[in-house]
Amino acid sequence: MPHDMIIDRLRAALRAVGIPATEADFAGIIEKGFLARFPDVERLLDAVDQEQLPDMLDAASLPPASSPPNGGIPADDDPTTILGIATQLQRRTISPVELVEQALERIATHDADLNVFQIVMAESALADARAAETELATGKIRGPLHGVPVAVKDLFDVAGYPTAAGSRIRADVMATTDATVVERLRAAGAIVIGKTRMSEFAYSPGSNNAHYGPTANPYDRQRDSGGSSSGSGVATATGMVFAALGTDTGGSIRIPAAHCGIVGLKPTHGRVSLAGGFTLSWSLDHAGPMTRSVSDAALMLSVLAGPDPRDPRTLRPAPDFTGGGLVAGVRNLRVGLLTADGSGQPMAEAAELAAMQRVADVLAGQGAIVIPLELPELEALRLLNQALLAMEAAALHLPWLRIRLDDYGEFMRHRILAAFIYSPVDVTRVQQARAIFRRRVAARLAEVDLLITPTVPGPVPALGGPTPTSFTGPWNFLGWPALSLPAMLGTDDLPHAAQLVARPWNEPLLLRAAFAAEQALGRWVPSL
Repeated sequence: MPHDMIIDRLRAALRAVGIPATEADFAGIIEKGFLARFPDVERLLDAVDQEQLPDMLDAASLPPASSPPNGGIPADDDPTTILGIATQLQRRTISPVELVEQALERIATHDADLNVFQIVMAESALADARAAETELATGKIRGPLHGVPVAVKDLFDVAGYPTAAGSRIRADVMATTDATVVERLRAAGAIVIGKTRMSEFAYSPGSNNAHYGPTANPYDRQRDSGGSSSGSGVATATGMVFAALGTDTGGSIRIPAAHCGIVGLKPTHGRVSLAGGFTLSWSLDHAGPMTRSVSDAALMLSVLAGPDPRDPRTLRPAPDFTGGGLVAGVRNLRVGLLTADGSGQPMAEAAELAAMQRVADVLAGQGAIVIPLELPELEALRLLNQALLAMEAAALHLPWLRIRLDDYGEFMRHRILAAFIYSPVDVTRVQQARAIFRRRVAARLAEVDLLITPTVPGPVPALGGPTPTSFTGPWNFLGWPALSLPAMLGTDDLPHAAQLVARPWNEPLLLRAAFAAEQALGRWVPSL
């Protein structure tokens, strides 16, 4: 379709739904390239939409592989991790109040420079810490998170505080109840110390935000921290908190994790409740933990996961991720190593490919069988994820776009307006394509237990710059679990990561492989 025809189609679609877009908006949409791949999406949908197949994430052809049991989560004496600090809390060599005071001091010292927190909940955090201290003193121990400072992305409701979701439109919307994930953290004894910065309505894989500013990378203040869970990534990496909640619709947990040198886990779609979280895309959103170790990610997932009556997407009971074979090793595990992605171009830059190879090598050194593997479907999955995200986000934002268009920042405004290029018929076509590609990818990966890819295709962008979702977005579209694991510091003194991907509901295997790799690679956090 010629370029002029695409713009005319978008102009007519916006007019039909009563959105007062301007010619300056259309010029901005063109300049930012938001419609550049629309013809590719249309050609792809034309090629697959004749196949009528159900869309089944929980397909019988994808049984979760079993994980051997062990005696529980491994001991950790590193005081920068949840498990390490939990030992000190339970021995009462440090108190929850001291931890919260240290966290608040760290935030006060560095937040002005990094722009990490939307809201710092100092008063309530200290009150919760005093309550946790009393409980621990009387022998009431709720678990490893008891008394540990954490943060939540500012699209999750925390009762008594606004949920802006990075926007001006929702800046004064007060939450009356906690999101389910916040409830579960509190029940485990965690101290919620604040709500973190994010891109506007989570609709950017960078920290760019016209209302609240970008969040700097702690390794290099001129580089970006990744989006959209920017503040959660930096708060965790810098020790402002021990862990944080993020959400991921195309890579928004894994990209900040990769750029900040931490672990970021996007579970299977439906594993963790999204009730009380502001939606970007109903069928692509995932909630998950951002931590400084794989063990901590397993611990956080054990607290967060499981059915929730408030969210029908939570499909099944969760296992104990901390005791399901985390230290069982990877001998004879079949690990696919991505060699081609269907783009016809080099997959990623040298440092990202080296990070991927390094993780594969350390797993092979522990007995895993590494199998080079092409996945040409990745290129189609990239297009489809972006298309479905656009369709669902457009439907959600339509009422505001009609009456509050000027309250959107420029990037968000132009990206959401461009989303209306798709027709109502395309919604069904892209769902048909999803069913087809789930089966194709399952068949392609039938001979491996796990897949390793780059997390991102290139270097950390300049502050406020978005990162391509080339390797993260496909797994949102499929709903499969994926984890970003720090692999090395590059010659640029910035972290480089690899992504591990498993079949649906098989987070235990994903965590087991990531843990094995982490033990060989070591872990690090930036010094401030």
